[in-house]
Amino acid sequence: MFDSLSSRLDRAFKTLKGHSKLTELNIAESVKEIRRALVDADVSYKIAKDFTNKIKKEAIGQNVISSVSPGQLMTKIVNDELKELLGGETKPINLSGNPSIILIAGLQGSGKTTFSGKLSAHLKSKGRNPLLVACDVYRPAAINQIKVLGEQVGVNVFTNEDSKNPVEIADQAVKYAKVHQHNVVIVDTAGRLSVDEAMMNEIGSLKNELTPQEILFVVDSMTGQDAVNTAKAFNDKLDFDGVVLTKLDGDTRGGAAISIKSVVNKPIKFVSTGEKMEALDVFHPDRMANRILGMGDIVSFVEKAQENFDQAEAAALQKKMRKNQFDFDDFLKQLNQIKKMGNIKDLMGMIPGVGKAIKDVDINDESFKGIEAIIQSMTTYERQNPNVLDGSRKKRIAVGSGTSTAEVNKLVKQFDEMRKMMKAMNNKKGLRSGANLFRR
Repeated sequence: MFDSLSSRLDRAFKTLKGHSKLTELNIAESVKEIRRALVDADVSYKIAKDFTNKIKKEAIGQNVISSVSPGQLMTKIVNDELKELLGGETKPINLSGNPSIILIAGLQGSGKTTFSGKLSAHLKSKGRNPLLVACDVYRPAAINQIKVLGEQVGVNVFTNEDSKNPVEIADQAVKYAKVHQHNVVIVDTAGRLSVDEAMMNEIGSLKNELTPQEILFVVDSMTGQDAVNTAKAFNDKLDFDGVVLTKLDGDTRGGAAISIKSVVNKPIKFVSTGEKMEALDVFHPDRMANRILGMGDIVSFVEKAQENFDQAEAAALQKKMRKNQFDFDDFLKQLNQIKKMGNIKDLMGMIPGVGKAIKDVDINDESFKGIEAIIQSMTTYERQNPNVLDGSRKKRIAVGSGTSTAEVNKLVKQFDEMRKMMKAMNNKKGLRSGANLFRR
């Protein structure tokens, strides 16, 4: 996400390389490149111009101390202004009601129903008892989709397939929630292929009847400035509370994320980056600004790790590592936990300094499949006793996993190196042995 914009901004800061101080001339040159980068990222020219004018005003007259380069100072100025452009502070959703009613709105295909499922999983993980409500009575298979999502995340779904009246269904759902102790009601509404009067009247009726604590507008970030225009049309009718950006892992230039707050003056509250139910993040303007500028987001990385790694399992694993008993079963568990955290390249991009290094590297989430296939083709005894893997066993594993003996040998060798590194760490020796670990 934002790879192209990050690269362009990085080039803009490099225009200051070799300068000992900020001057009106080199600031103007850098600001011009920043404006071009934003426009190319599908940010409207007016927003890009206002943004860069603020940067220019802030930068002129700044004194550069000896330990900070002009490029570093300009990066900080841009970071501060970008954080404000993205919303300034993190805005949590309002869950004050009992039950709290959250109305989901947006165009067809924006990812409303998938987001509803993700939001229910997110709130459930925070100790809430959400109820999903199927109020899309027009789209074929919409009700079935939300049922599948609810089953997938372990959340109840309210439906009434005998009614074609969304307001009636929503009313019944709220009554059901009160009786069955659901403290959050998430109402998935119908979308249209474009903004139309019937759609707006229907969503307006739902708002008036339910008086929800939160109205979230879901927008496909891949549609760029069209997403911003649609958000404005919905906000004029609904006066929604926040925006959800979906498909940020796709071929998006980021213009919607950067522009939308300025246009509708409503905060971005969530970003969605895939089909997995875990792939939903609370939007933090400061962290996103850091990521756009290639500075990483280590806080979000640690939070994802804490959410997805089982503490008891981690303690048991640490004990095995101390005794040098780490085996392929343990390795497979670690792979599965890493995969739960989300898109691998995005995760690596959260680590400061890594994002730029891997921007041109193709890292596919499917890349683990070959490793998993090899390990799963081993017997239980072989996984737990890697030292028994001789030539004939490796040949059988290669055939069973659809790989080659060379690939099996490579994995076993890398695994042995990792175990040696763990042993060295336990003995408080150097970590140099792990430097080439899993280099492909």
